[in-house]
Amino acid sequence: MRIGEAAEAVGMTPKTLRFYEEQELLPPAQREANGYRLYGKDSLDRLDFIARGRAAGLSISQIRSILSAREPGSAPCVHVRDILADQLAELDVKIAELTALRASVAASYQAVAAGDPVACEPSRVCSYL
Repeated sequence: MRIGEAAEAVGMTPKTLRFYEEQELLPPAQREANGYRLYGKDSLDRLDFIARGRAAGLSISQIRSILSAREPGSAPCVHVRDILADQLAELDVKIAELTALRASVAASYQAVAAGDPVACEPSRVCSYL
């Protein structure tokens, strides 16, 4: 199938497919005589994997490493497990940082909501920030 059909089949844009091909996540497509790209089932399966990896927050580099581990024909399960463990650890750190930021913003909001604009120090832009 041509690039537009392949893109639609996997919920991507043709530009995204070309990008993944440029990044060597997808083997170069076969070409028709007129130069149009042709994609088969193997490419669609790989694009589906890439989409699922991106939805899980994996980077292009992480997806590339999983695909490379799979190329020799062995299941990359241990490699995927390790990547996902790292991903979970990074998410836990980000969640903790966002939780702390939310608490700080909430405290500032409560202070400014209860404050009196007349009581603000004129030499400061805002006493609450």
